[in-house]
Amino acid sequence: MSALVEAGAKAPQAQAISDCGQYLTFMLGGEAFAIGILAVKEIIEYGGLTEVPMMPECIRGVINLRGAVVPVMDLSARFGKSTTAVTKRTCIVIAEVDNGDAQQVVGVVVDAVNAVLDIAASEIEPPPSFGAKIRTDFIEGMGKVNGKFVILLNINQIVSLDELASLAEAAAGPPATAPGPGR
Repeated sequence: MSALVEAGAKAPQAQAISDCGQYLTFMLGGEAFAIGILAVKEIIEYGGLTEVPMMPECIRGVINLRGAVVPVMDLSARFGKSTTAVTKRTCIVIAEVDNGDAQQVVGVVVDAVNAVLDIAASEIEPPPSFGAKIRTDFIEGMGKVNGKFVILLNINQIVSLDELASLAEAAAGPPATAPGPGR
């Protein structure tokens, strides 16, 4: 019986925790960004990339993660900026995203990982309709942290496999045509 009373006493606290979301914050081109911690599987040191020919500029290559082939995306290039310069703090955030009826593991290159922050729902504003340096469908919201904004990213939209496939097709160029008779 005391367990029921104890559980009941903790319910308001549990509600307060669920009103906060946890986000992994990182730096990219001098700006602070974040993604929901539930999408993050791990953070690894940058390295061991194998380039794949005819991929969009934003795809750095693939890595071998415990026997699995994981594509690695350069977020800076995905946002239309120059590719990320590799430094000692550059790392790859391994994220699990929804791919229709399955989960896809993707790595994203970031300048540096900062921290995991609790951001209350009341401290999150909707994405701006203009003025952002990245596509608004990539933005889940704007989190207020210590008087500054952190851009909360929609990782599922950023690494949308359908859109990346069309980018890969565009990077490959028009299909080669076979020469006709008499050529």
